[in-house]
Amino acid sequence: MNTGVFDRGYTRGKQLSASMYNAAIGLVLLWGFAINWWMVTNISPEAVLSIHPLLFFGGYFVSCIGGVMLFTNSETPLISFIGYNMVVVPFGLVLNVFVADFDPMLIAEAVRVTASVTLLMMILGTLFPRFFQGIAGALTIALLMVIVVEMIEAIFFGRHRGIMDWIVVVIFCGYIGVDWGRANRIPKTLDNAIDSAAALYMDIINLFIRILSILGRRK
Repeated sequence: MNTGVFDRGYTRGKQLSASMYNAAIGLVLLWGFAINWWMVTNISPEAVLSIHPLLFFGGYFVSCIGGVMLFTNSETPLISFIGYNMVVVPFGLVLNVFVADFDPMLIAEAVRVTASVTLLMMILGTLFPRFFQGIAGALTIALLMVIVVEMIEAIFFGRHRGIMDWIVVVIFCGYIGVDWGRANRIPKTLDNAIDSAAALYMDIINLFIRILSILGRRK
């Protein structure tokens, strides 16, 4: 998703080669996914649900917002990595509860589909950077509209329309292409690799959640 990370035109950090830079992004992403996997397999959903809702959601937003502020405003890799983990952990708690009702085989299928779609969008983001750069604003507007519609549906009608999952999948597919293209236009430093991975992580996790929801309904 769009953060100040991708507005950087200069940096004081050491420049990496393109291959090292992309490898760093991949490793940081894998770290986040590994943390989430550990949390899902070692923390029971009941333990998460036992946390008072106000404490849970308050902690979730404080940690996520604080983490985003850290990796967005820092040019120090360690500080950015701490900010990244402040986003990964609360996302992992949400995933813990969300995936609890799904069959492990279905989760594995959703992981495969998400990985395939992510790789495809990264390739497209590399091949057509101008196209994805041009749709960034439209994606933000579309996502905000979907959030508002989903809140209205949930609060006033107590239901969730499946079509919204498909719309969000399309939006986050676009975001992956946008953010991958942006990541490769800014200076290739370790700090920028971590910050870019953090933005891509949020795109990919949101994509995974919606794909799993769609597959769950189909099954």
